Amino acid sequence: MSSAPGTSGAFAAVKNIAATALAVGQTRLQLLGNELEVARITAMRQLMLAQALLFCVGLAVVLSVACLALAFWEHRVIVVALAAALGWAVALYCFVAMRRTAAKTEPMFATSLAELQEDLHQLRAASGHGRPAD
Repeated sequence: MSSAPGTSGAFAAVKNIAATALAVGQTRLQLLGNELEVARITAMRQLMLAQALLFCVGLAVVLSVACLALAFWEHRVIVVALAAALGWAVALYCFVAMRRTAAKTEPMFATSLAELQEDLHQLRAASGHGRPAD
């Protein structure tokens, strides 16, 4: 009763390890692809919303300043100057907020890297090369 070639022994073990490694690699690549797709969709949505917001705010500001200048025709220079100062203040606030947000973002592919680190940790532990932290 001999078993079929390749179903037992060292060669079968190597084939099983290779198949497992390929399956883990495929799973990690799928996770990476999903993260890329989510990041792309989120970025495009944010960009489109930001453009719509900028257009609407710009139009509203121009119309508001024109309305105020017409309402206070004698003081139109002061009205336009105050509107310009307010615009610069809001622009400065937005610039600072964008810099703060950019500094807080988590690194790209953080989930994939964490999963790969966990895989590496488990492989080392299974092979006996990993040392538990003291």
